Amino acid sequence: MSGTVAVVGGGVIGLSIAWRAAQAGWTVTVYDPRVGSGASWVAGGMLAPLSEGWPGEDAVLTVGAASLDRWPDFGAELERATGETLFTSQSSMTVALDGADAADLRTVADWLDGRGYHLDLLTRPQVRALEPALAPTIRLGLLAAAEFAVDNRALVRALRSAGEAAGVRFVAEAVTDPDGLAADRVVVAAGTASARLWPGLPVRPVKGEVLRLRHRPGVAPAPSRTIRASVHGRPVYLVPRGNGLVVGATQHESGEDTAVTVAGVRDLILDAQALMPSLGEYELHETTAGLRPMSPDNLPILGRVSEKVVVAAGHGRNGILLTPLSADAVVAELSGSPLPEAEACKPERFGTTATDTRMRMG
Repeated sequence: MSGTVAVVGGGVIGLSIAWRAAQAGWTVTVYDPRVGSGASWVAGGMLAPLSEGWPGEDAVLTVGAASLDRWPDFGAELERATGETLFTSQSSMTVALDGADAADLRTVADWLDGRGYHLDLLTRPQVRALEPALAPTIRLGLLAAAEFAVDNRALVRALRSAGEAAGVRFVAEAVTDPDGLAADRVVVAAGTASARLWPGLPVRPVKGEVLRLRHRPGVAPAPSRTIRASVHGRPVYLVPRGNGLVVGATQHESGEDTAVTVAGVRDLILDAQALMPSLGEYELHETTAGLRPMSPDNLPILGRVSEKVVVAAGHGRNGILLTPLSADAVVAELSGSPLPEAEACKPERFGTTATDTRMRMG
């Protein structure tokens, strides 16, 4: 394929699209005043479509699993090309602290079994044998051996490096009119800003606060797996990262606010300590907050919204997971051959709000 593509947005979605489009023969320019500084920099890096699944969310499961299948080859190619180490864990475990949570784990396991995905239910002793740092009060575990985690910041670096090597040009400028860019095709992949750039896109910001903790000498080591749970109705996760952990994430419908709050940090620490008591002895190295670009149905919006413009937005909490699928879907759309696995992500599912009037009228 040949022609010019302007990618608006330098998070992992925009960077991966730019890299793959350049590999496919397009001349690519990325527009972003601060590449990789948004939600991609704050993310936990979990690749967990199975253990995060819930009955009724079949399309979310299918799309997430299709992207998870792409991650081993996608990540290995990036590692070879850039020398970055991306993967930080090779499995995930969801744990239950009370009877209601244990019942939910069994519900998820049964639902996944019915869709061809088997996850192992673990007793309390089995959980402790695999992850001795976890609390002895944990009742049940659900082990997803095929789920990974990646270092999101290493991923940003790797994608930019790989893109530059493939010929991608970077322009440190903000864009206000995607349609006005001098390119044959434009990809809007600007996270929560996508709704401003293409009015009508149903993408809203949801704030998430994240802690980065460092291991200290004499303290129990971090789990080797990603650990997820619900504590007092609040989701919490622990993701291995180098010499410590990433702990997240709060969820607040708070507009464009990215301030880290005392209450948010308190809740994350208390909830994480309920899973791993020794965590209180770790160093609190960093507190950050980012804005997840959420769609109404928790699926990304991937597809053409005008003759010139393609959108890749609304990835919510799954931007890292959905990176390889999103890149493949957008490059396929640029070539005029939409990706079947992304059928559920088309903008048309929201009616006319996400589609340019000029395109609809022909």
